[in-house]
Amino acid sequence: MDVVIAVVGVVVGAGIVALGVVGVHWYLWRRLVRDTTVRGSTARWVGTGVIVAGTVLLIGAFGSESAGVPFLLTRIIAWPGYLWGALFLYLVLWLLAGELIRPLFRRWITRSSGSEDVRFSAIEPPPRDQPAPVSRRLFVARSVGAATTLAAVATVGYGTHNVLAGPRVKQLTVPLANLPRAAHGFRIAVVSDIHLGPILGRGFAERVVETINGTQPDLIAVVGDLVDGSVEHLRSAVEPLSRLRARQGAYFVTGNHEYFSGAEQWIEQVQELGLRLLANSRAELPHFDLAGVNDIQGERIGQGPDFAAALGDRDLARTAVLLAHQPVQIHDAVEFGVDLQLSGHTHGGQLWPGNLVAGLANPTVAGLERYGDTQLYVTRGAGAWGPPVRVGAPSDITVIELASKQA
Repeated sequence: MDVVIAVVGVVVGAGIVALGVVGVHWYLWRRLVRDTTVRGSTARWVGTGVIVAGTVLLIGAFGSESAGVPFLLTRIIAWPGYLWGALFLYLVLWLLAGELIRPLFRRWITRSSGSEDVRFSAIEPPPRDQPAPVSRRLFVARSVGAATTLAAVATVGYGTHNVLAGPRVKQLTVPLANLPRAAHGFRIAVVSDIHLGPILGRGFAERVVETINGTQPDLIAVVGDLVDGSVEHLRSAVEPLSRLRARQGAYFVTGNHEYFSGAEQWIEQVQELGLRLLANSRAELPHFDLAGVNDIQGERIGQGPDFAAALGDRDLARTAVLLAHQPVQIHDAVEFGVDLQLSGHTHGGQLWPGNLVAGLANPTVAGLERYGDTQLYVTRGAGAWGPPVRVGAPSDITVIELASKQA
């Protein structure tokens, strides 16, 4: 009986989501196509075709790799498909904002020109070679549609530039009570969520490596979600990471996307690149312990996080810095007496208002916060997942300077 209820629940939930998706698409089509064109016109057919084609490409971009589509074709589909996804979001949001303006605009035109039914035309009938006059209702629909489309395109263009220009360096000082004086000023370059894949490739990886090395850190922490794709397809894209340089080396922990992309192969590959894997383990550095746990998604293949293995037998008098991809792992970090946890995963929301959604699933979306005696820092990440677009959540590589309160 419980199984039947669960199945019914899933079916009902999927049905509600499907109806919601269809409803939003209908709203977009109605406002941008039906309300702005004449029935049977070429413009209406073209507008309808653009929305349908964009949706098909978006579905293809999300499902092409898992469906075994050749990687070259995946890359070709990914750009227009993912960009349509971002454009669709902001078309809907700007249209909703336009609903507030629409009645005011219509009222202003009506007061200026008379009745709602009067058309924009000369007193005399237009010559036969001129187009038919446009009603105020159609004029308002086209004006609002054009304005919202322009705003959405500008928003997505700005957000795409934010990603392709590469992450900026963010500097942050974090005081740690138990850090010895000798470690005062130790600098950790934290990078997460690079998401090399069908859109962000080798050139983007080179830009990230150059930026990290330019900060001259003492240690580099790659906190998961390095890739979206298989080793076979992305071997060349990740090769620049072999040139990461830091006095104490570069360390890596898995993110959830590694487990979608062949985690075991990627674990071998990152070590071949010279990154030191922290898989439920720790490295005892000269002045503090650096630990790392697998991502929660690893539980699917029996390789989930094991805090006891990474931290259970350590010297509690030593400062502990933990690399854990997801911020939700902070609660275990507090239990095991970690001083500082470094995470990613959220992208800071990536596409506003995604930060509000991310806040529902994560204790911290971005920045530094304290949980008991443990501090949690969440980077917004260097790349982007899905659409190569960031709005309201700029990408970053964070250089954290540890400060000893004994200094």
